[in-house]
Amino acid sequence: MNSRRDFLQKVSLGLGVTALSSLPATANTIPEPFVRPEKQLRVALMGLGGYAGIVAEAMQNCKMATLVGLVSGTPSKIDTWKQKYNIPEKNTYNYENVGDIKNNPDIDMVYITTPNSLHHKHVLQVAAAGKHVLCEKPVADNARQTREMIAACEKAGVKFYIGYRMHFEPHTRELIRMREAGELGKIMHVNNYMGFKSGDPNQWRLKKALAGGGAMMDVGVYALNGARYATGEEPIWVTAQESKTDPVKFKEVDETITFQLGFPSGVIANCGTTYAFNNCERLYVIGDKGFVELSPAFGYGPIKGRTHLGPMNQPVVKHQTLQMDGIADIILNNKPDPNVTGQEGLKDMIVVDAVYESIRKGGQKIFINKA
Repeated sequence: MNSRRDFLQKVSLGLGVTALSSLPATANTIPEPFVRPEKQLRVALMGLGGYAGIVAEAMQNCKMATLVGLVSGTPSKIDTWKQKYNIPEKNTYNYENVGDIKNNPDIDMVYITTPNSLHHKHVLQVAAAGKHVLCEKPVADNARQTREMIAACEKAGVKFYIGYRMHFEPHTRELIRMREAGELGKIMHVNNYMGFKSGDPNQWRLKKALAGGGAMMDVGVYALNGARYATGEEPIWVTAQESKTDPVKFKEVDETITFQLGFPSGVIANCGTTYAFNNCERLYVIGDKGFVELSPAFGYGPIKGRTHLGPMNQPVVKHQTLQMDGIADIILNNKPDPNVTGQEGLKDMIVVDAVYESIRKGGQKIFINKA
């Protein structure tokens, strides 16, 4: 597998379903006939790489979100995407003139899917242009940058969301529902991990200047975020260890990291992430009354799960379709947010910073400062 995209692009069957964010976390998804209402969230994609292509295809089945604009530094991509998705020339921009988007009333939000270390710069640009922002995870290189991004969006009066698609995925939401309803009892332990074998040694994800970090930044945030929604708590300490089997390929970024999160209730989550091997994707939460296991747990699908009651039967869906419709519903209809704002991204980045600090200090326990 040559990249995270290759690993994750075991895309689900993509059934059209209603936006999950319009439902409380305690509800299941019910498929509905496709109907596109007049009120739409008009979205421009910034960064036309592989993941943007997945999002664009998924948006063809959205009810409330529609692709209307493009931002790219590659003119040939703009030309190809304009034709494929019927995007007017006036809604296309490059990285130098993206500020001009402020004068375009036909675009409501920009979805940033550029390399990780560009997120900070691009979010500030879009916020200054007065457009709502959706940014892929990891939100930034560190918590300091994330706070600056949140402040910029607040100052501009625009919404700021992070691409936590799992918060809209039916199996994940059922796990959260069961935990909140007390069906698992007192949470006792969490074990989860996310990783894959990285291929091309020249890809941007292995260059610190573009990626910000390695496996931990790229896919370790799935394990981290999963531990947080599996427990419903925020970690108060972390210990972490790093290992490398290929110090040449992974000279600039981390290859494999294991980390442990301690929560106020006493629960410990054992987590891991890697760029070194495949078949590394699981979320297992154990309570004193039951359990939930998702495996695969974080990829594009199909997500599969079982509980102490038997196999889970949630619908197989295209995550990005639900995510985009869900965020559109939040903005257009003032619906509750299922923990996908910039603040959610900040909570993860605070812990990511602590993970790297623990590694620098030889695996020392780091107490998390949320200030």
